[in-house]
Amino acid sequence: MTAAELRRKYIEFFKSKGHQEIKSASLIPDNDPTCLFTTAGMHPLVPYLQGAKHPSGTRLTDCQKCIRTGDIDEVGDPVHLTFFEMLGNWSLGDYFKKEAIDFSFEFLTGKDNLNIPIDMLAVTVFAGDENAPFDAEAFEIWKGHGIPECRIAKLGKKDNWWGPAGTTGPCGPDTEMFYWTGPKPAPETFDPSNKLWVEIWNDVFMQYNKTADGTFEPLSQRNVDTGMGLERITAVLQGKASCYETEIFASIFAALDEVRGIETPEERTASERIIADHLRAATFIIADGITPGRVDQPYVLRRLIRRAIREGRKLGITGKLFTSTIAQVVIGQFGEFYPELVERKDVIISELDREEKQFGVTLENGIKEFQKLIDRVPAFVERKVISGKNAFNLYETYGFPIELTCEMAAEQNFTVDMAGYEEAYKKHQEMSRAGAEQKFKGGLADHSEATARLHTATHLLQAALRKILGEHVEQKGSNITAERLRFDFSHPEKMTPEQIAEAEKLVNEAIARDLEIVCEEMDVDSARARGAMGLFGSKYGEVVKVYTMGDVSCEICGGPHAARTGELKSFKILKEESSSRGVRRIKAVIGAPLN
Repeated sequence: MTAAELRRKYIEFFKSKGHQEIKSASLIPDNDPTCLFTTAGMHPLVPYLQGAKHPSGTRLTDCQKCIRTGDIDEVGDPVHLTFFEMLGNWSLGDYFKKEAIDFSFEFLTGKDNLNIPIDMLAVTVFAGDENAPFDAEAFEIWKGHGIPECRIAKLGKKDNWWGPAGTTGPCGPDTEMFYWTGPKPAPETFDPSNKLWVEIWNDVFMQYNKTADGTFEPLSQRNVDTGMGLERITAVLQGKASCYETEIFASIFAALDEVRGIETPEERTASERIIADHLRAATFIIADGITPGRVDQPYVLRRLIRRAIREGRKLGITGKLFTSTIAQVVIGQFGEFYPELVERKDVIISELDREEKQFGVTLENGIKEFQKLIDRVPAFVERKVISGKNAFNLYETYGFPIELTCEMAAEQNFTVDMAGYEEAYKKHQEMSRAGAEQKFKGGLADHSEATARLHTATHLLQAALRKILGEHVEQKGSNITAERLRFDFSHPEKMTPEQIAEAEKLVNEAIARDLEIVCEEMDVDSARARGAMGLFGSKYGEVVKVYTMGDVSCEICGGPHAARTGELKSFKILKEESSSRGVRRIKAVIGAPLN
C-alpha cells in the first residue's frame, strides 16, 4: 500500500464513521503560540479542543502537514524528518474512549482496511499515579478486542500522558499502538523497550484539567485527539526499515540521480537523505507563503535550502541549479492532495533559484574568508591550525561544511581544531533548540479579552494596509500577546511615515465607529462570494467562520474577537520593519495614548 493510498483509505474510513474531512491547516500557526511551525495535528485545533465550536462539527478527520525543527542537525540518518504528514481523527465533546479504541482497532485489523494480524500488535495504557487513576477503561476495551494482558503495557506519565500544553489546561491519558517489525512470530509478551516494537498510532483522551495548584479535575468537554505518522506507518506496512526506502522519496531520489548523472545506488547516503528531506520541507514552506530570510520561519527555510545545497556540493553538484528541479518533483507528487503547491509553483521555483544563486555568491565569499585565515598565520609557524571557532564561523556564516574546511586546510598544510569546532557546534545546537521551543512563537498567546481585542486589531490593520498599499497585501503571520501585536504582511518595500500614519488613522476611525463584530458560519464558496479575505487559502474546511466589521473588514478566521471595535479604544503603531524578502512587519498596541 502506497502512502497516497493509505492517506485516502484512512480519511475515507473515518468519513464512514461520521467524521467530516477538514483540509490541512497551513504550516504557519494562526492561533497556536507553542512553536514556529505547525508541529502536530492538534495545533490548528487548539481553540476547538478548548471548547470553541468548530464549523465542521464535533467529529473531524484530516491529514495535517507538519514541520519539526528541533532535530534538523540529526536529519540524514534513516529516521529523522523535518516535514511529515500526520493522519488524525478528532472528537470534540462527542465520542470518547470506547469508540476511539474501537475505530483504531477496526482500521488496523479490518480486512478492508490495513488487515494487520492481531498477533502483530501490542498497546500501552496509562498506569496511574497519585494524581490520576490507572486507565482501567482503556485496558478493558483492548482486552475486549482480543489483545491479551501480556500485550498491554501499563506505563506512567512520561510515556502515556498528554499535556497540558502549558502549566495548566486540558490533559489526559493516552493509549499507544505498536507493530512488531522483527522476525515472526512476534514475542508473546510485549516489551516496550524492544525497538522492534514500533509505535504507529496514539489515541489521546483529554478528560482532565490541570489547575494552578497542580490538581486534576474532570473536563466538562472531553475530547479525543489521535495521530498516526503517514511516513512511519507506510514504511512499517511495506516492511521497510526507513521511510526513505518507500515510494515517498523514490521519485525525489531519482531526480537527484539524474541531476548527478549516476545510476541508482543500492543505498542512500546521509547527504542524499538531507537533500530529499530539506527540499521537500522547503517546497511546502514556500507554498505557505514564507520566503528565505534572517529570522523566524524565513531563517529556518533558508537554513534548510542552504544545507541541501551544501550537501549537493559534497555529491559533486556544482555549476548548475538543482533545488528547483527537486521541488518540481515534490509538486508533481503531492500537488493533487495539497493544491497550494501547484498554485504557487512559479513562486516556489523562483525563490529556490534565487536562494541557490545567492548562496553561490556567499560560498565564494567564504572561500575568500578562508584564505584570509590562512594568510594571517606567519610562514615560520610550524603548527598551522584553524581554530574551532573560525571553522564553525565558516560553517554558520558562509555555509562551509567542516569536511570542506578540513580538505582545503590540508591542501595548505593546516589542520583544524576539531574539538573546538565540536564545542561551538554543540553550543549552536543548544541555542537552536532553545529558539525552536522559546523564541519562535506565532499566533495567539492566549484567549483572554486583551488578546482577542489585539487579534481584532489585526483585521482592521490588514484592511487599512490593503486600502493604502494595494490588494497585494496579505497576512504572512502574526504573534499576539495580551500586551501587543506583531503583524507580518506581503509588501515589497518599506512604508513611508505618511503611509504608517494613514494606516493608524484608518484603524482608529474604525474603532471610533464602535462597529459590531458579526460572526457567521457558511461554506467557503459563500464566504468568497461575499468578498471575505482568507489569510491562508489552503487551510479551511468546507464550512468556515466569517467575521464582519461593518464595511471595513470581512475575513475568514477561527480565533477569538472583541464584540465591538470600540472595545479597542485606540491603536498605535510602534514600529514598521522588514521580516523577510517581500514581507514587512508591524508592531502595535491598543488602548494607549496616541501622542
